[in-house]
Amino acid sequence: MTPNETSSTRLLDLLAARHDQIRRISEQAWNDKHDIYISNSEWYVLARIYQKKPTIAEVTRGVHVSRQAIHKLIKNLDTKGLVLVTDHPTSRKDKCIELTALGVTCYEQNEALKASLERDIANALSDEAFQQLQTLLQADWKL
Repeated sequence: MTPNETSSTRLLDLLAARHDQIRRISEQAWNDKHDIYISNSEWYVLARIYQKKPTIAEVTRGVHVSRQAIHKLIKNLDTKGLVLVTDHPTSRKDKCIELTALGVTCYEQNEALKASLERDIANALSDEAFQQLQTLLQADWKL
């Protein structure tokens, strides 16, 4: 549901509707151009491990998803050839995760798609309004 389709004028409802709309547009833009389907949850995990080699436990602590769900996402990413899971060098119970070359390529291409979407939003709003929106979203809301 887009903000235009909701009857609510509440800030949280409007933010949620825009977030949903942008996620759908972003996911569709990727899937229209690539053979590898990657869900929004999988993108979230890829972003957490890009240019790092964290343990699976560290990834789990950094996201608001259950441990079981993270393991399933990582297994799916591994099956697609986007991540590599290896033994931790000093801990027998931990596993490390890193992006494969394909994973890095996909992540960087998706970042370019997101930058393009941001430019589209900036053009629709005006550069000044876009900068103001970014400033407001980055502000400490004291929550």
